[in-house]
Amino acid sequence: MRLWRRNIQLRVVASTLLLSMAVVLVLGVVVIGQVRNGLLEAKRQTAQSQAEGGFAVAEDLSRTAGEEGEGAGQAEDAGNWMNQLVGQLASGGQGVFSVVAMPSELSGSPFADEPVSAPRGPRVSLELNLQESISEELRQALDGNRSVHRQYGSIVQQDGSSQAGLIIGRRLTDNQGNQYQLYYLFPFTQEEKSLSLVTGTIATAGLFVVVLLGAIAWLVVRQVVTPVRMAARIAERLAAGRLQERMKVSGEDDIARLGESFNKMARNLQLQIQQLKELSRLQRRFVSDVSHELRTPLTTVRMAADVIHETRGDFDPATARSAELLLSQLDRFESLLADLLEISRFDAGAAHLEAELTDLRDVVNRVVEGAEPLADRKGGRLLVRGGAVPVVAEVDPRRIERVVRNLVVNAIEHGEGKDVVVRMAAAPDGGAVAVAVRDYGIGLRPGEADRVFSRFWRADPARARTTGGTGLGLSIAVEDAHLHGGRLEAWGEPNGGAQFRLTLPRSVGGALSGSPLPLEPADSRARRAAAAGAAQRPAAVVAGGGGAAPGATGGRDGRDGREGGHGD
Repeated sequence: MRLWRRNIQLRVVASTLLLSMAVVLVLGVVVIGQVRNGLLEAKRQTAQSQAEGGFAVAEDLSRTAGEEGEGAGQAEDAGNWMNQLVGQLASGGQGVFSVVAMPSELSGSPFADEPVSAPRGPRVSLELNLQESISEELRQALDGNRSVHRQYGSIVQQDGSSQAGLIIGRRLTDNQGNQYQLYYLFPFTQEEKSLSLVTGTIATAGLFVVVLLGAIAWLVVRQVVTPVRMAARIAERLAAGRLQERMKVSGEDDIARLGESFNKMARNLQLQIQQLKELSRLQRRFVSDVSHELRTPLTTVRMAADVIHETRGDFDPATARSAELLLSQLDRFESLLADLLEISRFDAGAAHLEAELTDLRDVVNRVVEGAEPLADRKGGRLLVRGGAVPVVAEVDPRRIERVVRNLVVNAIEHGEGKDVVVRMAAAPDGGAVAVAVRDYGIGLRPGEADRVFSRFWRADPARARTTGGTGLGLSIAVEDAHLHGGRLEAWGEPNGGAQFRLTLPRSVGGALSGSPLPLEPADSRARRAAAAGAAQRPAAVVAGGGGAAPGATGGRDGRDGREGGHGD
């Protein structure tokens, strides 16, 4: 079945063979039927003519014998006369037919002119089983009507062999006026031989035609499929990056034009890819060069801004405010420059890991401690879950801390002043560790979880941001995750918050199959609805009271009622 699905040449040849066999079979049945009908009709006409001639001869002989043999001794000559009649009629058959004379049931009846004792027993020109060859229905039909009767049946020999044939009979009167039945039995021996010859010829010719059509279909399809297969192989090589591959073109037919078009497309594709690669290289080189070149004047401007900022107390309020704005924008400019330099290192393949065994609880605690002032200003809290068990992995602490910090800061900024939950866990089999950051803010619309890691992309460009942002943080974070052999994934629902999950292998270069933390949190609207429907719990059990956020009242991870539900 796999070969049938993948090989168009096999399907075309097989379909051609099947259709050819069907056509030849139907044509053969029609032709054989026509030949058979023609042979039977010719045999019937010949047999009818032969039998009617024999019946006329028998009548003439009976009439002549009756006229010449009037007087005594007629009864003694009836049997001899019947034998002579059968022999004379069968002498011209030469094995083509048999002649049978049988006494009629009407012999000696009042219908006979001179009722006398008729000779008993049939006269047969060949050894036949008359009881099975001549049916009782045909005998009764002859006794009931003097016209010619015919019937298709089987002619059975004394040895038990049989063959199809035509039986023609008529009731006549012998030389003594007694009724008898005269039969001509015409076997279909020659017709069966002719029909067998025609059938064999048609079968042989049909088989030859089917094989010939299959071979022709194979050759024709091969001429079409071979270039297509070549184009498919070359397309696979092009997709694998071997842009110099080309098709061999010969001739000027449609396939040749297809090959020329394919090669032209491949050349244009190669040229465009080379141009894009060169443009990308120039862009990376430009970003890297500009980033490095900006460091020196930025350092000078930073020194001057620090001096101005320290003496802002001597300025009027407007100038002092300008000094503060200058310093904050310089901080943002330095952050952007640092991000650009980091992106250029990833693009150039110059980023390297300095991995060491690290307890991720220390990394998360440092990030939480540094982000708490921002959370306080926003009005929310940072909650850490899963810190009771060591979460140790071989990672680069600086890069992982940068990833976690980026996720936590983004969660605070988009959390709408609600709590942010950071969870940590290690897989029981020791294959992976994970850190998940959950907020209950504006969340992500459908499709945004796939684009959130794109460079310079923001979920809400018009949103006012307290700490600014370059749009490169998540791009750098996902590159850091890939550098460790891990992955960074996002989940979100509109006005239901979002969760970002960082999954890392326990050791550098280790295989990563699953994650110890789910990507979709347990307190998402979909999961809560499913759980509520399964347990048929009332809404009062799910909702929290007072100022606490709706959510679980307790659990194995130590969550309290302040988690979850802030986006509802």
